[in-house]
Amino acid sequence: MKPLADRIRPLSIDDVVGQRHLLAPGRLLRRIIENNEIPNMIFYGPSGVGKTTVANIISARTGKTLHRLNATTASVADIKNIVSTLDTFLAPDGILLYLDEIQHFNKKQQQSLLEFMENGKITLIASTTENPYFYVYNAVLSRSIVFEFKPVSLKDIEKALYRAVDRFAEELHISDGIKTDPYAINYIAESANGDVRKALNSLEAVFLALPAGNAEITLEYAEQASQKKAVRYDKNGDSHYDVLSAFQKSIRGSDPDAAVHYLARLVSVGDLQSICRRLLVMASEDIGLAYPMAAVIVKACVDSALQLGFPEARIPLSEAAILLATAPKSNSAISAIETAMSDIENMDTGDVPEHLKDAHYSGSVKLGHGNDYINPHAYPMHYIKQQYLPDNIKDKVYYTFGDNKTEQAAKEYRRRITGSSNNGKDK
Repeated sequence: MKPLADRIRPLSIDDVVGQRHLLAPGRLLRRIIENNEIPNMIFYGPSGVGKTTVANIISARTGKTLHRLNATTASVADIKNIVSTLDTFLAPDGILLYLDEIQHFNKKQQQSLLEFMENGKITLIASTTENPYFYVYNAVLSRSIVFEFKPVSLKDIEKALYRAVDRFAEELHISDGIKTDPYAINYIAESANGDVRKALNSLEAVFLALPAGNAEITLEYAEQASQKKAVRYDKNGDSHYDVLSAFQKSIRGSDPDAAVHYLARLVSVGDLQSICRRLLVMASEDIGLAYPMAAVIVKACVDSALQLGFPEARIPLSEAAILLATAPKSNSAISAIETAMSDIENMDTGDVPEHLKDAHYSGSVKLGHGNDYINPHAYPMHYIKQQYLPDNIKDKVYYTFGDNKTEQAAKEYRRRITGSSNNGKDK
């Protein structure tokens, strides 16, 4: 019997889970497929996200004979054997060559495809898990359209798993369906890290291990199939937010050990998006102006993690968490904006001062807009005292310098140019 992932492989575009940025109505790849005018293409993305499935759908729609090669084991001779079937009854409408892991082909092997790509007798769909702009020969790349496939979302993987459960129920002739613990499905989906094939393989292992007469998918079986212990929380549950809260509070409290511990909990269930979002927030909310470069470094770590995916993503994530936990702390930025937002919502702050209003149009002088504005760059140290806040709150102080080295240096600079320690405002 074929593996489960092959038995329930979608036969139409609408049945493909994920990749809506490519396959939703009106998107470029979907329009190409529907028009049956298939160019040479490169599918770039991690394993198990639908690259082969989409190639199969394209082959079925176009009527082209599908040949599959894996570049890890194929050779130029294999390509020549496929080419030999051109213009025969074996390939009356041409050939669709699906070349998996094209990055393993050397330059000569990739060049052997060019002649047939150019005359249209072979339509190449190459797939790769590596960035094609680094690993695919330029001549092949320039003759192809690159489509990036992304990790499949948790919701979409769960959808595929429930579809597989229904398929098993049909195969086993269980009319009432198979009893399924939603936490088990959620756990399998989380453990797959965006890989639908991996999730389906785990589910199939669960089915194969079910005791005779007990068709029930439980969290215990899901744990055993994935060969690791489940962290018992889901993305919409209280315990999920408890772990995220503990993660942030540990970093805010400058405890790198606790920060790494809670990070490990989040990593163990593949919760990449929540980790990245929380790290980006903390860089500005909890470290802020005490170490402004933290935001830049954390953004670089987050970008690396998102590009790498798990398991390697855990490395830059750990780097970011430890950096934030050991960095000096300041919440002056969030305190300032929160106070300002409160005033906007709860009081009449007044109009923009006339001298600050836009003066880049005819008639502004008559209205008095911008007439009395003074450009600070014309004065020593690029500063001249003038009112910037509306009249109703002209003496309001929103930002208070933190007691860290960076903000204290900024405070001293402010004192030198304004002659005041009160943000240049005299009360």
